[in-house]
Amino acid sequence: MNISIFGLGYVGCVGAACLAKMGHNVIGVDVNANKVRLINEGKPTIIEEGISELCAEAYSAGRLRATTDAAEAVASTEVSFIVVGTPSSKEGHLNLNYVFTVAERIGKALKDKDGFHVVALRSTVLPGTNEKVGEILERESGKRRNEGFTVVSNPEFLREGTSVHDYFNPPLTLVGTDSPKAESIFRDLYKDINAEFISTDIKVAEMMKYVNNTYHALKIVFGNEVGNICKHLNIDSHKVMEIFCKDRQLNISPYYFKPGFAYGGSCLPKDMKALKTLAHDLYVNVPVIDSIHPSNENQKELAVQTILSKGKRKIGILGLSFKSGTDDLRCSPIVDVVERLLGKGCAIKIYDKNVVVSELTGTNKDFIMAKIPHLQHFISSDLDAVCADSDLLVVTNKEKEFEDLLTRYPGKVIIDMVRQWRTVDYDGYYEGLSWGDINENKESQSREIEKDFRQTDF
Repeated sequence: MNISIFGLGYVGCVGAACLAKMGHNVIGVDVNANKVRLINEGKPTIIEEGISELCAEAYSAGRLRATTDAAEAVASTEVSFIVVGTPSSKEGHLNLNYVFTVAERIGKALKDKDGFHVVALRSTVLPGTNEKVGEILERESGKRRNEGFTVVSNPEFLREGTSVHDYFNPPLTLVGTDSPKAESIFRDLYKDINAEFISTDIKVAEMMKYVNNTYHALKIVFGNEVGNICKHLNIDSHKVMEIFCKDRQLNISPYYFKPGFAYGGSCLPKDMKALKTLAHDLYVNVPVIDSIHPSNENQKELAVQTILSKGKRKIGILGLSFKSGTDDLRCSPIVDVVERLLGKGCAIKIYDKNVVVSELTGTNKDFIMAKIPHLQHFISSDLDAVCADSDLLVVTNKEKEFEDLLTRYPGKVIIDMVRQWRTVDYDGYYEGLSWGDINENKESQSREIEKDFRQTDF
């Protein structure tokens, strides 16, 4: 395949050399004449393990060259990668001028080119940039997106120092596209890469690099805070974290990474608070660990405000325990939400097949009676009765018996805390706590909710 790469900095140089190694013909494009000269001498523009050999080999084989002429590069290739810098302002905003300038140059070149062309955003950019680049290309080329050209988002997952190895062995190959033709081209382009190929929505692909890097930063800071606590206790922090990383069922796994409701139960709140208190007793500053509880409380408040904003007084709560399959109410986040809603004057009915008030004992009973002392007046063992008598239903636990809720009870307002359904076609209003609209029934979703209840500010 013939490929042009706009930007011969760190990511661009590695990409050019690696694609050439895979047998593609690559033209690097840069406004910096010195970078162009280095590539045309078979030399890299960066210092990185293994890159010098790759550039020399590709140049000798005639598969790698560079130019300052954008029109020449676009005319002789099928795919153009945009791999220019996106520096931050002091306020944290991205400077996308380089990306948009390159898009203008590619667009002008496309005006005189026959055939379908794919532009791939490899630079790290925020959601919405792909769409803006497409608009620039349309304006400059006079062609329509997905007819004469398309734009895909193809973020890189490279680490400095091991980027050549990472290019051939990434955790995954991610392409965000709305073009089946472009997806096919990229599947062929990356067919020899040792990773799962994932095609997804464009904005999802644009978001991924920011989520990845922010989480990597969080891991470093969390590890440092644990280390600082361990040091004060004369504990080997590296042994602690080494063992921590061996647990791939919970610790290093997808288990807890599901946007939705707050955490609760008898373990997480208690143990997180204990570690935070230990750090404070040792006079160790742990701002990340300190912020966990406030963030969790914020999610509860978000749930309360989301429910109250719908203006429905009769509310059915489906699930009271802190997670499905248990009767444990200790620190269950929905208990705090119910307490707040009762204080606002809402008429609450609760269904949880696992919770039987007469059988609650010990700290479990003490906790719920301190929060909702007359629980027996609100809870029911009849799911149908709770649903039928409520105008708004809050799904707080994933239970198999809730799966057909939408077909059995149309016309309700549904607030989903746990992503009970992947997609819905609901004749009513559906809202997820931490995800966007997934209701395919747009007419019903956009219908104005008739409010029968006004919350007070005190």
